[in-house]
Amino acid sequence: MNLYQLDKAVNQVYYLEVLKRLHEKVRRPELFTNSWLLHHDNAPAHRTQSMREFLASKQLTVLEHPSYSSDLAPNDFFLYQKIKEILEGRHFDDIQDIKGNTNTALMAIPEKEFQNSFEGCIRH
Repeated sequence: MNLYQLDKAVNQVYYLEVLKRLHEKVRRPELFTNSWLLHHDNAPAHRTQSMREFLASKQLTVLEHPSYSSDLAPNDFFLYQKIKEILEGRHFDDIQDIKGNTNTALMAIPEKEFQNSFEGCIRH
């Protein structure tokens, strides 16, 4: 899991590094049979030439995200809500405690629920 660092700007360099780490860590060959499908919004960091070159070099297909359609972000209507449900009522001592518990909550979500969420986006 990659948690946003408060002291970092989410620019093309940061976002590209996140995607590179993700690409390196995923070791499931079945995910690469027809290349990846990546869904991200139209933020400036996602539309740079360096990003397009990286995505093409790794054969990562980007699902088009309509402009001004923040309601289509799976994280907003699925992931954040699931993590919130799992962590509801808990209190944390520090940022490390938050990170650890968030990672545990994320790992507790069944893979099928992620798949269903993204398939729902593709259908709409």
